Amino acid sequence: MTKRELPKHVYKQRNGLYFQRRGWPSRKFENAFGTTEFWQEYAMILSGEVTQRKVTFRNFAALTKSYRKSPRYTRLKPRTALDYDKYLDFFLSIMADANPSHMKRKDVIRLRDTNGDKPYFANYAIRVLRILMEHCVDLGWRDDNPAKGVSEIKTQKSEREPWPIEFLDAYRASCSIESRERLVMELCVGTGQRIGDVLEMRWSDIQDGAVFVRQNKTSKELWVPILPELQTALNAASRHSLFILTNERGTNRWSYRGASQAVRNVREQIGALDFDIHSWRYNAACELLEAGCDDDLIAAVTGQSPAMVLHYTKKVRQKIRARQAQQKRTEQKQNV
Repeated sequence: MTKRELPKHVYKQRNGLYFQRRGWPSRKFENAFGTTEFWQEYAMILSGEVTQRKVTFRNFAALTKSYRKSPRYTRLKPRTALDYDKYLDFFLSIMADANPSHMKRKDVIRLRDTNGDKPYFANYAIRVLRILMEHCVDLGWRDDNPAKGVSEIKTQKSEREPWPIEFLDAYRASCSIESRERLVMELCVGTGQRIGDVLEMRWSDIQDGAVFVRQNKTSKELWVPILPELQTALNAASRHSLFILTNERGTNRWSYRGASQAVRNVREQIGALDFDIHSWRYNAACELLEAGCDDDLIAAVTGQSPAMVLHYTKKVRQKIRARQAQQKRTEQKQNV
């Protein structure tokens, strides 16, 4: 359609037709041009019978607000949404009034490189920006995603390892059996679950000598028998809340930030800063492997996929296999 075909005050934009008149708020037409419904809508706008809806100003503040209301965001796991929020707030702090439709690939690269001294932050920011700009495309504000295909900063990753037994012993020696620091460790090691799932555990989840777990990340439901070390810590714990691990006031569950900082304080005290909370999940998987469990049995406790079981146990698995191989080698030489 051409401008001549359009009625007065109606203009064609990339994502549809708009009513635009000086002194009136703009409004996007809901009906296709030329239909009876379109002309009815046009007449109602001119008569003032339709409440005028102001078109959202296209800036990163509006884009972020729209994204946070979209299924892309609302369907995120709480922990993931919390992580995304840090970067969304960062974007707002540096470019809230900027028009996202003007962002170019070079701008994304500049944002990445400006934070090059913090590789983890820079890379995560690119991932979140890529998702945000995909939402921008969905809204019809632009036709391409400038963050798509932008490479991340290469870093030399140090693989996580389970806590050595001497550090676990030192941790237990540094924390009284009644403390939250001791209880969170025994829950993580004893059940093999992620810290987010451990912090969500309630006393009512303990059933028939086991902890019932519904994993946030995978939605898997697990029934994990309680080990003696964990049972001792549970027996010593205070039960003045629905949650097993509570905040200092005992009014709600212990926050991730609070638990992480408390555990870090102990790690600093015993010199175990190279091993974090998530490494306890490695301890659980590796202890199960060393006990002779096959991958199915390990997964029955941790809820991991076969690939993740292999990943978490690969170093211990190599040692076990190497020991078996060398034993066979020795026996063969003795037989000869």
